Amino acid sequence: MRQPETLDAETPVDADVIVVAAYGVLIPEALLSRALWLNVHPSLLPRWRGAAPVERSLLAGDESTGMTIHETVKELDAGPIAAQRSFPVGPHDDAGAIYDRAAALAVELLLEVIETPGGPVFTPQAAEGVSYAAKLGPEDRLIDWTEPSIVTLRRIRALSPHIGARATVRERTVTVWDARPVGPDAGSQPDALIEGGLELLEIQPEGKRRMSAGEFLRGLR
Repeated sequence: MRQPETLDAETPVDADVIVVAAYGVLIPEALLSRALWLNVHPSLLPRWRGAAPVERSLLAGDESTGMTIHETVKELDAGPIAAQRSFPVGPHDDAGAIYDRAAALAVELLLEVIETPGGPVFTPQAAEGVSYAAKLGPEDRLIDWTEPSIVTLRRIRALSPHIGARATVRERTVTVWDARPVGPDAGSQPDALIEGGLELLEIQPEGKRRMSAGEFLRGLR
């Protein structure tokens, strides 16, 4: 696997097919013309072109997502599709779960594409349904407890386990890693931590390790 920090027209291309995955460096058109570049993209293109397709899909509440293998072209994630397959987003899936499922599916699809007799068959992307997954910024991490609980839960799951959603809980700044809708008996549990209609399960106070809600509450007593 190679990950050069820069590419230019003189960069050696010593393969007929090059697979690109999570690579943010601009590939010059001169290089694109010297080999078949296949991009591995964890969304159902043309939905969620761009830097954060898994996170944006979860933030939007998509009920399904998937993996696309497409030809790399000058325009961002716009190349014709060689293979695509969808899978459902489960009610408890976070970004880590989606990335794991997408990675396994990528291996299957790449083998199918590369082993196609006569070479891959490409289909242009649809002109309808194009959306862009902008890079995540600090504002995407902030939890607003006045928002609907489903919106907050999507934010927590979209940013777990790799980035983390930030919030104020019991006057402490914390990162929230896991939560669930408040159950009927949550209020009767002594170690239940309820905020914004959600029961917080795993959090991380600023400067400390991840911990359960019960550990956090016991530390406040």
